[in-house]
Amino acid sequence: MLSRKYSIEKRPTFGDVSAFEGLAPEAVMQLAMAGGDITLVLDDKGRILDASANGNEFPVFEQWIGQEWFDTVTVESQTKLMEMLASARKGQVQHWRHVNHIGDEGDLPVAYVVINTGDNGRLIAIGRSMREEAALQQRLLQAQQALERDYMRLRQNQARYRLLLEKSPEAVLVVEHENYRIREANPAAHRLLGEKKGSLVGSKLLPLFAAGERESLIELMGSAMASDTVSPRVARLREGETEISVTASGFRQQGARWLLLHLAPTQSDPVAVDGPISDVVAAMPDAFVLTDDDMRIVAGNVAFAELIGAASIDQVRGKSIGDFVGRPGIDLELIRGQLGKSGFASNVMTVVGEQEDGGGEPVELSAVQTEGGNPHVGFVLRPVGRRLRDLPPTAHDLPRSVEQLTELVGRMSLKDIVRESTDLIERLCIEAALTYTSDNRASAAEILGLSRQSLYSKLNRYGFANSVAKPD
Repeated sequence: MLSRKYSIEKRPTFGDVSAFEGLAPEAVMQLAMAGGDITLVLDDKGRILDASANGNEFPVFEQWIGQEWFDTVTVESQTKLMEMLASARKGQVQHWRHVNHIGDEGDLPVAYVVINTGDNGRLIAIGRSMREEAALQQRLLQAQQALERDYMRLRQNQARYRLLLEKSPEAVLVVEHENYRIREANPAAHRLLGEKKGSLVGSKLLPLFAAGERESLIELMGSAMASDTVSPRVARLREGETEISVTASGFRQQGARWLLLHLAPTQSDPVAVDGPISDVVAAMPDAFVLTDDDMRIVAGNVAFAELIGAASIDQVRGKSIGDFVGRPGIDLELIRGQLGKSGFASNVMTVVGEQEDGGGEPVELSAVQTEGGNPHVGFVLRPVGRRLRDLPPTAHDLPRSVEQLTELVGRMSLKDIVRESTDLIERLCIEAALTYTSDNRASAAEILGLSRQSLYSKLNRYGFANSVAKPD
């Protein structure tokens, strides 16, 4: 960008001025034209008498001839013109000043210097286009704004990451793979390992475990860097006989290798008991899974591991069953409500492995909750995809109902047709909710976000009052 360093101020003059004596007007004109991208000849009042410019850079410069120089620039640039003209009349040496001409497609940034030609009162304004500099400034500003937005997103992501790490009930460690040094540890990890808050960060991982467990942990962490499916290991801490389950997964960041360790206290497997119960549960064709009161997987049979696509039940132990079963925020909440009310849930239709497009394997789920100080929940899941495919079409087929609605055009007003459409959608949603909950009206009302009284009123309205429903 043009600045004071381009001014002739403080620059030594030519030692021999004879070379400039007797210059022809054509030579002076060429010097003035060569000095910039636009040259204006002005009178002492600032009126443009003549002009020469690159037509591509200044397509409207010929229209300026005969106008006041002030009228061709923006308001904020007029003060600069007044200062330059006053200095030129006094014969003072000037530096380049940035002004903006008014253009058809936006402002035209130009850096000007004004030269007094002598006693004839004529002034010459030599300007250099700053369009490229302005474009560079704009790109620089956009790049700076983009960096600031990225920085804000990074700060927000870091804040969310820190909040999740701090509030997570699961013990989590972030460990360097090269030296097994702990770089991140949440409060749950400090509590589980019996360490003071903040003391784990920067310390070595392996000394926290008994000497006989360290080789197994090194093998686990090495396997985690090479594979995504690594079964958890049970390791004993250095003090006492406390055992914890360690799950590891590896990732790379900024050229370094890191490990994410999930720690959980080991729990005895309630399914693994002696006698025929263990054999029956392990061999049953339906999927069985046992969770704790927080819906975290404690045990399960082979059929459940195959249903969710896990290599073994150990791979998912400690994870929420909601990661594999049900639609987020709907099915498990419905099941929790039924378990809290009656201690069991029967024949709930749900899905396993729901995808972003809403797909998944349809299953029928039943659950029961134990009583006592340490309650657990047992789930039985049975795939019903083939059964659903074999069901005959319902009497209330949506496309046929839509066709019936379109046939009303010309016989009813649009307002009445819209009311009929609303009633149709409401009736179909109620039917779907009753089907989904196996005619359990309390559960259907909960899914639809209605009170029981509102649902009963709508059932009477649409002729479902006499339908058989399971007791609430």
